[in-house]
Amino acid sequence: MRHQKKTRKLGRTSQHRDAMLANIVASLIKHKRVKTTLAKAKAARPLAEKLVTLGKGGTLHDRRLAVAKIGQKDLVSKLFKEVAPGFKDRKGGYTRIIKLGPRQSDSAPVAFLEWVDYVVEAEVVHAAKSEKAPKTEKAKATKADKTESVEVEVVDTPGKKAKTPKE
Repeated sequence: MRHQKKTRKLGRTSQHRDAMLANIVASLIKHKRVKTTLAKAKAARPLAEKLVTLGKGGTLHDRRLAVAKIGQKDLVSKLFKEVAPGFKDRKGGYTRIIKLGPRQSDSAPVAFLEWVDYVVEAEVVHAAKSEKAPKTEKAKATKADKTESVEVEVVDTPGKKAKTPKE
């Protein structure tokens, strides 16, 4: 039985697992959003949150611990200068996992791992479109009147049938 065993093994050796999770968190720091499998997102989440907690501390020792986990000094400096100060008033829960459904190739559950303060521009545009008033019948009729007829010239080529435009 696996009681009291919280490490997700993900079918990898410990060195491979640690390197993979460090790379996922490094990508999260760099791009603010990562698309990965649900199991990997759930495994990377605690590491990302612990690194933000180190970034909030801001000491040299915290910085060296973060470099030991991630291994990329430029991303650690971005973590300490940009990411962690944004969460100074927050006591935890710096990341969110958004489930996307099964992947088409192998049906593995896929999810986004992102910072909670991450805002997608497409969601803002979608929200603006949904705030518009619903179209009335008059608006639909005027739109139909505005459509233009397009003339298409059909050229016969030898050996091929000519396509006629559908109306």
